[in-house]
Amino acid sequence: MRYWLMKSEPDEISIDDVLAAPKQTIPWFGVRNYQARNFMRDGMQPGDGVLFYHSSCPQPGIAGIAEVVSAPYPDDTQFDPQSHYYDAKAKREEPRWICVDVKALRKTRLLPLSELRTIAQLEDMVVLQKGSRLSITPVTPGQWKTIATLLKE
Repeated sequence: MRYWLMKSEPDEISIDDVLAAPKQTIPWFGVRNYQARNFMRDGMQPGDGVLFYHSSCPQPGIAGIAEVVSAPYPDDTQFDPQSHYYDAKAKREEPRWICVDVKALRKTRLLPLSELRTIAQLEDMVVLQKGSRLSITPVTPGQWKTIATLLKE
């Protein structure tokens, strides 16, 4: 089992939106960074833990716990000319972008970025590194355990 932090802008998809979705599951579409795509394609497996992170909002931070519930598959938004995520170079026979399905397990208290920065056990967390802008990053088992403990308070 692996662990991930997955960022979403809450005005596009929030933890509340996922909890309200059928089976509390959504496709994690629109990833257009090769490294983040590679994490989904090569690293993620059903059952992996997800820290659902709200980004690009007044108070960014971890807003919920989720899990990966599908193998990677082509992201259909890359083929839709009406989509914000359309990629004219993507072909159905050779998709460039993939997605996975993510199921929300629970909403948590917001664990803000500012609080994450104060926890010594998290200092190596990728999301806390200067210049880190990836929408998907790995989380170590130790970081996961530390965050899980914080969220139980």
